[in-house]
Amino acid sequence: MPSTMADVGPIVPVVVIDDETRAGDVALALAEGGIHCAEVTLRTDAGLGAIAAIADLGIPGFVVGAGTVLNRDDLERSLAAGAQFIVSPGFDDEVVSRALDAGVAVLPGVATATEVQRAINAGVDTVKLFPADRLGGLPTIAALAAPFRHTRFVPSGGVTADNALEYLGHPAVPAVSGSWMVTRQMIARGDFTGISRVSQEFTSRLGSRS
Repeated sequence: MPSTMADVGPIVPVVVIDDETRAGDVALALAEGGIHCAEVTLRTDAGLGAIAAIADLGIPGFVVGAGTVLNRDDLERSLAAGAQFIVSPGFDDEVVSRALDAGVAVLPGVATATEVQRAINAGVDTVKLFPADRLGGLPTIAALAAPFRHTRFVPSGGVTADNALEYLGHPAVPAVSGSWMVTRQMIARGDFTGISRVSQEFTSRLGSRS
């Protein structure tokens, strides 16, 4: 189980799934494409079941986390389902504290310098900038990284195959969060080959960076 977000990997796919029976195939397709984690959101009723299905599958080296974790109840249900990391759209002190006590990597969302300071004081060294595109994207990360030089930022919201590498080129960005390789529509129509192909295309570009 990853204890920090640095252990999760440079790409965190955001999975919004409506049918938990497709979860295993989604995870296998991502792994085949070279991506070894998935953030399954709780935006749908299938979220918890999908987390459990992926965790039970036990793909070597693959970690599954829960996204859209809004409160303590969401957190406890996610951990019970087998979530190995926790992602929130905003900062909730109780969620962060409980996740850290459980030894689970947690990625709380921030939008301001004040929230970054709260995260630091809570013992978190990596935060999610959300929604990154609406907040100014990479220039905002660069501005926040200057005073908070030991904090890392994972952009989420508006991250695409076209701008992900630019984000990852900044030393304060250890990972990006996005869904272009595993869209809700791709999952719904069972396009697992497409998920694998798009994932492989990006991981190849990532690996070829000089």
